[in-house]
Formats: sequence, C-alpha cells, structure tokens
Amino acid sequence: CSGGLLAMIVAYMMSKTWDVSFTVNGFLAGLVAITCPCYWVSPTGAILLGAVAGVVVVYGVELLEWLRIDDPIGAVPVHGFCGIWGTLSLGLFAAGKYGATGPFAADNSAPLKGLFYGGGATLLTAQAIGSATITLATFGVSLVMMYLVNATRLLRVSAEGETLGLDLHEHGISAYPEYVISSVAKPAAAVLEPTGRLATQGFQLKPAASEGD
Repeated sequence: CSGGLLAMIVAYMMSKTWDVSFTVNGFLAGLVAITCPCYWVSPTGAILLGAVAGVVVVYGVELLEWLRIDDPIGAVPVHGFCGIWGTLSLGLFAAGKYGATGPFAADNSAPLKGLFYGGGATLLTAQAIGSATITLATFGVSLVMMYLVNATRLLRVSAEGETLGLDLHEHGISAYPEYVISSVAKPAAAVLEPTGRLATQGFQLKPAASEGD
C-alpha cells in the first residue's frame, strides 16, 4: 500500500494530476520490492521499503523517458529497478530475528541484521554483489540473444505493420473498434490477401466538431 500511495503522491507533485497508471505501478513496485526481504523485515521496515519503491518506480519511468527507451507499461522500473531495490533493502532492513532459510526450517543461530539494525554493511555488500552479478549476467545474455534474433530480421515489425497498427497487422482485427482516437483516416476493416499482406477496406473518420458543440 505504501508503494502505491507514494507513487501517487510523487506523480501528482510532478504532473499535478492523479495518475492511475503510476498508482497501480506503485502497488506493483511495493510487491516486487518486498519479495526478497519479506521473511526478515519488520512491518515498519516493510512499509518503509515499499514507500521507497513507490518513489523509485516513478523516477525510473522518467529516467527511461529521458533516455528515450520505449517501455510503455513501466516493466523495467517495476520489476527491474524495484527488484534491485528490494534485494538491497534486505541489507538495510533485516530485523535480526531470523536467520537464513534452510530445506526444512530457518537457521536462527545466526540471525540476519541489516545496516539499520546494527548489523553493519556486511549483508548489504553481499546483496549488492549478488544483485550486480545477476543484473550483468542477465543483461549480457539478453543482449546476445537480441542481436541473434535481430540478425534473422524477426525482431522489428515491418514499416507497413507500424503504419497499420499491430492489432490489424498481426491479428487482422482492431483492438478497440468502438473508439476513434484520431481525426486522421484509419482502417475500418482489413483482409488478408493471398500474398500475406493486409489490405484495408474502407476508412473511418472522426467527425469534426461543429461550432455549436
């Protein structure tokens, strides 16, 4: 809850509008962040780290926009940035009540303590090393895979598909036929030619508003 509330407040401070998408992503960000440390943190720690996640997701989206990286649903800020934050937060908020988990039960002979609970930076350092290792390994493998897929010319949609829209181009049907969101002519229907190309049939125009409207 703290993640959603903080995301809503921070987004409002930036745009002066109550942004539903940021609020929902804030709730998701809190859930992602608490996944790693949920066993070891106190309720207070959970609220605080969730609140930080709500801030991280908003500024993460803004960062990707500034870098001109396309992420229309905020997946990287929610699952990437807030996942890293959640992993690091264990090194800050571990309350010192429980130890590492085992195959049958927790080993409480050596409880985990975070930096804010007198445990020093040892646990935080270990979490940072683990998070960096996973991030770099995943990025490296993904980069190689994307280059290989791109070499087959299957990664990017065709120019025709971009112009027509992926719903029509890939599935032959409009996702939201009841809405006309542009005054520009748009396909009202599409058929698949024998060659495999989509041909549009008819166009739909948004009526211009009259002076009396």
